Amino acid sequence: MNLRLCSRCAERITLECEIVDPEDCIYCEGLLWKAEKLADRILEDLRGYEFDTFLVGTRIEGSLRALENYIMGESIKYEFNRLIGKAIHEKTGKLVSFDKPDILITFNPEKKTFTYSIRSLFISGRYIKRVRNLSQTRWLCSVCGGEGCEVCDYRGRKYFSSVEELIAGPCLKITGGKDAVLHGAGREDVDARMLGTGRPFVVEIKEPVRRKVNLRELEEMINRESWNLISVRGLNFADEKKVRFLKSHPFRKKYRAKVRFESEIDLQELERAVKNLSNRVIDQRTPERVEHRRADIIRKKRVHEIDILMQRKDVAVLLIEADSGLYIKELVSGDNGRTKPSLSEILGKSARVEKLDVIDVFDPHSS
Repeated sequence: MNLRLCSRCAERITLECEIVDPEDCIYCEGLLWKAEKLADRILEDLRGYEFDTFLVGTRIEGSLRALENYIMGESIKYEFNRLIGKAIHEKTGKLVSFDKPDILITFNPEKKTFTYSIRSLFISGRYIKRVRNLSQTRWLCSVCGGEGCEVCDYRGRKYFSSVEELIAGPCLKITGGKDAVLHGAGREDVDARMLGTGRPFVVEIKEPVRRKVNLRELEEMINRESWNLISVRGLNFADEKKVRFLKSHPFRKKYRAKVRFESEIDLQELERAVKNLSNRVIDQRTPERVEHRRADIIRKKRVHEIDILMQRKDVAVLLIEADSGLYIKELVSGDNGRTKPSLSEILGKSARVEKLDVIDVFDPHSS
């Protein structure tokens, strides 16, 4: 095989070859000598995108891979990466980063194309949900799967909006992102409010055009455009580690529950029951109401404290502090024996939660 290679490609092989002009190189076809032009093309494609760090990668495939396997001692893609990355840095001052770059640029010399992976922008904060029947995340209609039908009044969703959508809308306006996803430290029931200091969250904005966001302006926009259904506070820039922390950290929750009993209840009887249930580990099988979308397992969660805020005839208002992941409605009702012990079981009297508010989500180990 008569190897006609440019001097840069020839440096990487041990076989004899004929040194030719870059345009006549059977491998790189002169692309190794056109780093500045390739960098200009990349920057034109990325015009308008804000980024501080980037990384260039090269994908060798097709006939180039076959040729490389035959002649190359060292893959030429590292030279592409180095030359193009150097040219972009010199033209923009942007820095190469091997750890989570804002933009990953992938060059395919076989097809002479570039693809771009834009790293998500993460913003953390806390949200308050002031109303009931508002889901935390988008809840597509189970009948039409989001297409729109008579059941969902052609909205495509089970509920008219969500905390996720109310936060995402302003985020996408400001950043020019493609989509936004809400990651929360747990979730409240659709019919429960989230009050107090709010629930910790991270909103992940996918493929943002603008990354340099004025968080105070964003916070004001979210609160102004949410029709007073929700509000956010304490916005900060975050990253993937924050998402993992929210999903895995053992936050503790405080709830205010309005409970109705099947008949009038004596205060002293209720006091004995809540004392019995306080500081106790609960065996809770996945509730019937969510078993279609949750693994059917038994969870062990602790009730730390229960206080009686009010009791009158067959109604009481309870303040409950418990581990994250404990279903409070079932702690009260017993869920047909799936939660043990329960308030209903201890009292020997049926009880159910009529209204539920989350009033605090906190780290018990934080000072």
